[in-house]
Formats: sequence, structure tokens, C-alpha cells
Amino acid sequence: MITVLIRVTHGPEALAVTLSSLVPAVTAGLIADAVILADREDEGIAQVAEAAGAVLRLSPAGHWAEAGRLARHDWLLCLDDGDLPQEGWIRVLDRFVGLNADRPGRARFKRSHGVFRDMVHRIRDRFAPRAIRSGDLIHRRILLGEAKSGQPVRLTAAIERDPAFS
Repeated sequence: MITVLIRVTHGPEALAVTLSSLVPAVTAGLIADAVILADREDEGIAQVAEAAGAVLRLSPAGHWAEAGRLARHDWLLCLDDGDLPQEGWIRVLDRFVGLNADRPGRARFKRSHGVFRDMVHRIRDRFAPRAIRSGDLIHRRILLGEAKSGQPVRLTAAIERDPAFS
């Protein structure tokens, strides 16, 4: 099972969009819980987190490791509010976690940013391959620095941003 970590920077509406996109994975038994990282106190964010049964953590810096310490499962899916996993992602994550259940690993969703932004992200990944970003599936031991991480495995599944929160 997977814990989802969601950084909130756009507000409760973007958080609700991302959480609602995860419902099929919850019903499939892949996602068990969520930890929400908010950069400030916000009643709307707190209400959405409570309605989803998620843990809310205030973190002005938005560090993934802070949320990872609160996760109940070893595999963590890092997302930003407004992220929308695309068709087929549940099967891809389920397979990756199943094949790597006994060892810490790391994978990354494909993103469609446009030609220029894709090129910038590929260059950034070459110089900072271990940097954790939204769209990464990572084992908790790697996130907390207890195990080494190599290059992330490129998943065939894609993730996009809701245009309202780009």
C-alpha cells in the first residue's frame, strides 16, 4: 500500500482536485492514506484534509521528509496540489510496488510540460538526479536518508497539472 504526500500551494480547490483523482486508487486498495503539507494555516485546506481523512502538517518549507515521517506505509507518492495522474497509473504503480516490495526504490511519473519545459526538466534531472519532486514514488527509507537512491525508474504512467492551477 502507498501513502500519498501532497504539498499545497494553490489552496483547498487544487487540493480537492488532486484528492478526488486518487479515489479510484483508494477503492482499488493501492492508496491507504494521505499526508497534506500546507505552507500556512488555512481553514479551507484543513476542512478538505479532514473530509478526506488525511493528516495535515504545517510546513512553510514544504519538505517531503516532514510528511514522510507521518506516513503509515513504506511507499510514498509525492504530489503537488493540482496534479492529476492520467489513465493507467494505478496498474503501473501497483506493478512497480509489487516488484520492488523487498527493496527500497524510486520511480518517476512522466510529465507533459511542452517541448521546452521537458528539455529543461531532463537537463535538471541530469545534474540533480536525487532531488525529489512531485510525481515521484519513493520508498520511505530513501526519503528519510536511511538508504541510498540511484536514478529513478521512468514510469510509463503520466501525470498532468490541472490547467486551472498551472
